[in-house]
Amino acid sequence: GIVGEADENGEDYYLWTYKKLEIGYNGNRIVDVNLTSEGKVKLVPNTKIQMSYSVKWKKSDVKFEDRFDKYLDPSFFQHRIHWFSIFNSFMMVIFLVGLVSMILMRTLRKDYARYSKEEEMDDMDRDLGDEYGWKQVHGDVFRPSSHPLIFSSLIGSGCQIFAVSLIVIVVAMIEDLYTERGSMLSTAIFVYAATSPVNGYFGGSLYARQGGRRWIKQMFIGAFLIPAMVCGTAFFINFIAIYYHASRAIPFGTMVAVCCICFFVILPLNLVGTILGRNLSGQPNFPCRVNAVPRPIPEKKWFMEPAVIVCLGGILPFGSIFIEMYFIFTSFWAYKIYYVYGFMMLVLVILCIVTVCVTIVCTYFLLNAEDYRWQWTSFLSAASTAIYVYMYSFYYYFFKTKMYGLFQTSFYFGYMAVFSTALGIMCG
Repeated sequence: GIVGEADENGEDYYLWTYKKLEIGYNGNRIVDVNLTSEGKVKLVPNTKIQMSYSVKWKKSDVKFEDRFDKYLDPSFFQHRIHWFSIFNSFMMVIFLVGLVSMILMRTLRKDYARYSKEEEMDDMDRDLGDEYGWKQVHGDVFRPSSHPLIFSSLIGSGCQIFAVSLIVIVVAMIEDLYTERGSMLSTAIFVYAATSPVNGYFGGSLYARQGGRRWIKQMFIGAFLIPAMVCGTAFFINFIAIYYHASRAIPFGTMVAVCCICFFVILPLNLVGTILGRNLSGQPNFPCRVNAVPRPIPEKKWFMEPAVIVCLGGILPFGSIFIEMYFIFTSFWAYKIYYVYGFMMLVLVILCIVTVCVTIVCTYFLLNAEDYRWQWTSFLSAASTAIYVYMYSFYYYFFKTKMYGLFQTSFYFGYMAVFSTALGIMCG
């Protein structure tokens, strides 16, 4: 290590006593710093050790904006496997879109043909006929979802997370955010606060269309759902970091600044978006009337149950991104600099297309089974991608990292839970 090392048996310990700094400069800018440790001395109790260092300045031809190029790892991030995974995901998208289009077109054509024959029958024949399918629930399909307040808040938060992800990736493609420490996190916090009206607009308008009246409570939940999850996890990990005297402990001033952003920036902007959403698109525009009495849900096969659909719905979206998850995890937990944001943008587009196709199929199968409880099933079938991402994080922790101890374990799984939950809300 940079301080010292142990011998092969782990019995004797040695300390580096001489530090040699080589600093490269171009004009009045430092573009390179190299630290070399020399002078290995065995550690013996009750002995004095003399420490020394030297600094050497050397002129460099490296431009200031290119100073991070030596730390990038093109052989890792631009490996053939990375390109192949993108191509594989793209081909899966084409196949999935074609398959979904073919299934829906053929199935819907048969359904419309059957329904048109039923319209030609008289009332007696129609009553004696075998009625089934998605058209039978047209009077219940626009019924408000259960727990509309939570559902609307999750939808609004998901729209905001998607907007933040899209904007941050575009900014990272234009600007080299990796050259400044904490610039990515600062940009994400700023963009999240600035896009709070998106959360309020979509969440507030959906809650109004579902007939919700406690819109102020919905606005508060939508505004603080994601910040409370992130801050709660960060504060819990921070207590462990303080106990272990770790450098990862968050300063008290940073906590106060985050709380001020939540109360004085995010909340007012979310309120503005909620008011706009309720007034501009808060009126129900359903194409048919909702039945006064809910239709009884018939029995269906086990694989048509909402729980089964939810569990299976996240497999394909996860399959389209799990290779990219490896590169993202490696850049974050193995301290590699992630700079191929063009790949990340392609993966985001692929994830959106796959998620939409899977959600359409899951919703159709549920409605065709005459189960009109599609809102939560549609949301959770896409959000279940988070479960597979979090399960993959377990594999990565045990087989790709060398972490151990309470602090490292809680730090890893705590923030991976936040990442997976945010990804699931965005997909839903």
